Amino acid sequence: MPNHTLTNAGQAGLANPELANVEVSGLTRSSFILRGAMAAGAVYGLGAVTPFVSQALAQAGGGDVEILNFALTLEYLESDFYNVKGKEVGLKGQALSYASMFGEQEADHVKAITKTIESLGGKPVAKPTFVIPASSQSSFLALASVLENTGVSAYNGAAPSIQSKQVLAAAGSIVQIEARHAAAINLLVSKSPTPSGGFDVPLTKAQVLTKVTPLIKA
Repeated sequence: MPNHTLTNAGQAGLANPELANVEVSGLTRSSFILRGAMAAGAVYGLGAVTPFVSQALAQAGGGDVEILNFALTLEYLESDFYNVKGKEVGLKGQALSYASMFGEQEADHVKAITKTIESLGGKPVAKPTFVIPASSQSSFLALASVLENTGVSAYNGAAPSIQSKQVLAAAGSIVQIEARHAAAINLLVSKSPTPSGGFDVPLTKAQVLTKVTPLIKA
């Protein structure tokens, strides 16, 4: 039974329907925030992810360890996406090369964030179970584009709450890689590698939070 359900919204007219069917089965605060971020992105577009994550992490009040555990949960998802689902769908050509490269990098992110949490005296969050709806190269790439851009928006949302300069620098180095992944995949699926205009422009918190929260099941 999906833990992430877009009740009352359906999937007709969703900004990113690919996200609506991704399941994240976990009871941690980090998993809940990730499900909320994907609900925001599915319904309102990826600009909605940034303010949702920012507000959710501010309410969590767990400091840098809480933020890092959210990032770790996101990296678990991306690592599984490339290293598990990518091997199941029979990728070929450039898609296969990207999935192999990106999968190694996402696994490196998991290791680096885990070590950082431990160095801060925290406990790394357990890896959730994921159900990823991709059964072909085309559906895999469509979801890859959305997931990578979601990751960029999520890191942008988390950054203002980070207290340590060292942690902020580490997060900044990871989000740059996520953005390059997003640009590469976008080109592969004939999308623009960058947003229109010179900036990623999020929606306001008020535009997103009150409407998205009722759509999330814990």
